[in-house]
Amino acid sequence: MADRTESTIVMNASAAAILGVIADLEAYPQWSEGISSVEVLATENKRPVLARFVLDAGIIKDTYELAYTWHSDGVDWHLVEATVLSLMDGSYSLRELGEGSVEVAYALTVDIKIPMLGMLKRKAEKTIIDTALQGLKARVERG
Repeated sequence: MADRTESTIVMNASAAAILGVIADLEAYPQWSEGISSVEVLATENKRPVLARFVLDAGIIKDTYELAYTWHSDGVDWHLVEATVLSLMDGSYSLRELGEGSVEVAYALTVDIKIPMLGMLKRKAEKTIIDTALQGLKARVERG
């Protein structure tokens, strides 16, 4: 069973602005390390609900599809199809702190079809989450 890894960061922006950056999947290669391309395959209410990603993160290279469910305070996604990944469920949850600050929580559960020590996998998940949150923060706060 895969473990869930979580982390949070505080951003100086509105929840709407943060969700806008999160929803702009096709821009992920500009700020999300390891993502080389994204194609939105389906939308609903102007938000992506199915997308194909190309990942090149060192030893892990894959093309995978994620399905999205949008909420007023965040988004959840789950893996639909992949070659190397066997599980990729995650979420961004936003919580208004007041005075223009929002806490963004990122949770991720990942598993791959190739054997990997649990300790190494958890370290990789933590690195993915921390890098993604820092990239999101930089993208959101620079406008």
